[in-house]
Amino acid sequence: MSSQHPQQRFPHPPFEHQVQQPPGLDSNMTPRADHGEQSYKGHGRLAGRKALITGGDSGIGCAVAIAYAREGADVAISYLPAEQSDADEVIALIEKAGRKAVALPGDIKDEAFCGQLVEQAVNALGGLDILVNNAGKQQAVDGIDELTTQQFDETFKTNVYALFWITKAAHRHLKPGAVVINSTSVQGFMPSPNLLDYAQTKASIIAFTRSLAQQWADEGIRVNAVAPGPFWTPLQSSGGQPPEAVQTFGAELPLKRPGQPVEIAPLYVTLATDEVSYCTGQVWGANGGACIA
Repeated sequence: MSSQHPQQRFPHPPFEHQVQQPPGLDSNMTPRADHGEQSYKGHGRLAGRKALITGGDSGIGCAVAIAYAREGADVAISYLPAEQSDADEVIALIEKAGRKAVALPGDIKDEAFCGQLVEQAVNALGGLDILVNNAGKQQAVDGIDELTTQQFDETFKTNVYALFWITKAAHRHLKPGAVVINSTSVQGFMPSPNLLDYAQTKASIIAFTRSLAQQWADEGIRVNAVAPGPFWTPLQSSGGQPPEAVQTFGAELPLKRPGQPVEIAPLYVTLATDEVSYCTGQVWGANGGACIA
């Protein structure tokens, strides 16, 4: 099969005007995102592994869940109850790949739920080898005067506190060779003016990843992060970008379009394998050619 020009491989702007209420659903996006439902082919790279993915119902988390299952892993996903319809589709795809699927709805802004989430995943899967902290909250606000304490708190609770609570709860279950992968963002390096709170959390995740990787190196647990640029997910159409920005989303990049979740899932697969056993404390990017200072 011949390779395709990367600018032309997937849909590009202009996109239709579309607005969803948070957290948004993949099923309501136009066009629907490509998570690898038809295209991702597994090669047994994660055979027998057990993974927990937060925010595994849609967007990048969905693509990672599909890829992990097709690579041979059993997968538990967490998500908000409002995202049940998207989660049902992901669970069906995991099971279609012949792997065990575990659905764990709840709100990760709640510390108690985060602890329960880990224990339920471990009990259902029979252990835990891979933790993907992927769930995130992003709401664009023009200026600091309009950024409320409530939004600031909810963004940090979702993106930073939950990652801390879940990773801490998972620690006792992780054995040598286990992997933690955190979803940060290009915003952690190049913050947009209307994502003041979100960008701060993504910078925090980078520091968390690099620090924890040093803590756990002697235990044989690798900790890395993936930093997506603009990807076509419900995060954008449910307030992560102003509506007019969604219509032109990704147009300013060298590749002239947003990424599709299927295009970044292979990074999460590779980081979860022993093929990159010398890689820890690193941040891997996929951003359509944006230059990161």
